[in-house]
Amino acid sequence: MDSTDLQVLRIAIDWLLAGHRIMLVTVAATWGSAPRPPGAWAAVRDDGVLAGSVSGGCIEDDLVQRVREGLLTKNEHRVVDIVTYGVTREEAARFGLPCGGTLRLVIETAPDVQALQQLLARTGKGELTARTLDLATGQVTLADATAQDTLIWNGQRLVTLHGPQLRLLIIGAGQISHYLASMAQALDYAVIVCDPREEYRAAWQVANTQLVADMPDDAVLALIPDARTAIVAVTHDPKLDDLALLEALKSPAFYVGALGSRTNTAKRKERLGQHFDLSLEELNRLHGPVGLPIGSRTPAEIAVSILAEMTAVRHGMQSPTGEQKTTTTAANTCPIR
Repeated sequence: MDSTDLQVLRIAIDWLLAGHRIMLVTVAATWGSAPRPPGAWAAVRDDGVLAGSVSGGCIEDDLVQRVREGLLTKNEHRVVDIVTYGVTREEAARFGLPCGGTLRLVIETAPDVQALQQLLARTGKGELTARTLDLATGQVTLADATAQDTLIWNGQRLVTLHGPQLRLLIIGAGQISHYLASMAQALDYAVIVCDPREEYRAAWQVANTQLVADMPDDAVLALIPDARTAIVAVTHDPKLDDLALLEALKSPAFYVGALGSRTNTAKRKERLGQHFDLSLEELNRLHGPVGLPIGSRTPAEIAVSILAEMTAVRHGMQSPTGEQKTTTTAANTCPIR
């Protein structure tokens, strides 16, 4: 659950507790291009007030109109509806869906506030939760989920995943890390920054991040990385970066990257392979030079390139070894901190 959908959950609970009726809308499936992914949420209050989004805006307008026309009071015995937008090219154009895209939405017209409160409580405790909606009855059940679970939609039930944010562990509290941490938060990462150097920790000013003074390898182990974790080493000091990479490359983290030129990256892999028990497969997981080659030169641009590559890898758009890189960014040719 990203921050947008978590906000929808909180707002929906507030509205229900205040005595409003609401329509809770979930993107169940998409075909072609779609503005929001399956699992995205929106809520419409009985007076037409909207929270969240399931498209670029036109579909939300239609949902609001449905509420204003009495959807919440018509057919009250039916607590779940299924609506499809964009079946024809004309309808896709009408609702602003790109490239003939199609959205299938599941609409709950009587969501249970207690079930939503339980989901919010589980999310607040960092628990990854599967929410199963029975479309025939409208009944909702909550169960523990794992990082390997995915959304399920079969026309009879809808299972959506809700829980911890993505996590980013940054090794080094220098200038690049300031931008990287701030931008990562906007992408729904919970950010942990590790730097055993007191002079760097003293200057750290990014709010809502966790700053630790552990040695980098200890910080990685304490984090217990999973498939929702990214680890990026940007100290430009092999004594610190290599410690983190030693443990990170053996973990299930979906992304492991380190600042450095191609030459330094090759030397780093050679060191890690010769002196530690890292396999060739584990060494090839290292993204270095870190970040997509966008010609970045400033710390902010370097942070953008790193987050762009993390996003590409998370969505399966780039090989785990980064073989598609053809140029080198300034971030990886000079020791900027």
